[in-house]
Amino acid sequence: MSEVNTTLISENTKKEIDLWLQKFPAEQKRSGVLYALRLVQQDNKGWLTEELMDAVANYLNLPKIAVYEVATFYSMYDLKPVGRNKIAVCTSISCYLCGADKIVEHLQKKFKVPMGEATLDGMFTLKEAECLAACDRAPVMLVNDKEYRGNLTIEKVDEILDSCSLDGMK
Repeated sequence: MSEVNTTLISENTKKEIDLWLQKFPAEQKRSGVLYALRLVQQDNKGWLTEELMDAVANYLNLPKIAVYEVATFYSMYDLKPVGRNKIAVCTSISCYLCGADKIVEHLQKKFKVPMGEATLDGMFTLKEAECLAACDRAPVMLVNDKEYRGNLTIEKVDEILDSCSLDGMK
């Protein structure tokens, strides 16, 4: 394993990762990848660079591929800069059958960007999520990785976006 600079990870984040790792046997450092990536992404304005992923791999003493496969598989990780507010719409079968395609189309028109992109002003990023595990409230979206909103209609989406201070949700 090549040496990668772990100074890209803040000391506070390293402490949080170490606390998390204490929950698992010492030889199970892979168990910390999801959490470590989430923390590092938060520290980097919501996205992961290759250098940060390499630093996580080095810090956890794992092959880089063990970190890359996690970061590229889960929709909660972003590998390019994102807007200050992320809106992830579930497009799995339950949500799709309940109108997620119409929600996606509406958001793309409203913000004038395709899914996976940020608005020109850097305020919003639209994302598709394969499953947000809230089929009972389909269609569903996740706002800023924190707040689930379900039983969506186009009108309800507009109300949500108009009524809340999205920047304040972070």
